[in-house]
Amino acid sequence: MTQHLLMIEDDARLAAMVAQYLQQSGYTVSCAGDGHGGLEMLTNPVRGSAVDLVILDLMLPDIDGLEVCRRIRALPTGTSQVPVLMLTAKGDAMDRIIGLELGADDYLPKPFEPRELLARIRAVLRRRGEGPAAEHSTLRFGSLEIDRDARSVCVSGAPCDLTSYQFDLLVTLAERAGRVLTRDQIMESVRGRELDAFDRSIDVHMGRIRAAIEVDPKAPKRILTVRGVGYVFARQQD
Repeated sequence: MTQHLLMIEDDARLAAMVAQYLQQSGYTVSCAGDGHGGLEMLTNPVRGSAVDLVILDLMLPDIDGLEVCRRIRALPTGTSQVPVLMLTAKGDAMDRIIGLELGADDYLPKPFEPRELLARIRAVLRRRGEGPAAEHSTLRFGSLEIDRDARSVCVSGAPCDLTSYQFDLLVTLAERAGRVLTRDQIMESVRGRELDAFDRSIDVHMGRIRAAIEVDPKAPKRILTVRGVGYVFARQQD
């Protein structure tokens, strides 16, 4: 089945150009020119199929992309988990950090090459899709359960709210429990590209993951920081 992308972008010329490029690459694309229209299309898909990924511009005429992202994550389970790739024309790293904190899976600054956008989309959707059959199993660490098949995380039976990207970060660490991983290794494993020298988005995501799975995120027992190196997932928990 063709995957359905929703682009929320007020620049009609850019949206049309990107939509054409993505359609030529095999995707179905819907476009909305503002935040409210995008949210309506997400909850009531105009193409008759659920949206598989949202391309979200930060600067919109009615409500900004950050607010749209916040509202997406507040939607009912299922729709709320749709991957979000945020576009920003601003160079301020704070915009990217806030977007990631609100649940965006990835970001791409404007101007961008359509080929890079396509690569990012494929990477996010690949992470969302099923992995090799050998990986379809549940990882258990005390009260923490990570179901790689269902792509779900529970602590003491209660579901944890993680984005697709954060789920993959957690699995990357959990599969290598006890092994210290640098930020570069983690990002390369999940995103498939090298980490920018001053990019600390990984730290933002780790904070969100800790908030979801740790009893006390300020004193984590599961995901530990190794100062000056990276992170390690503790073998012994609870």
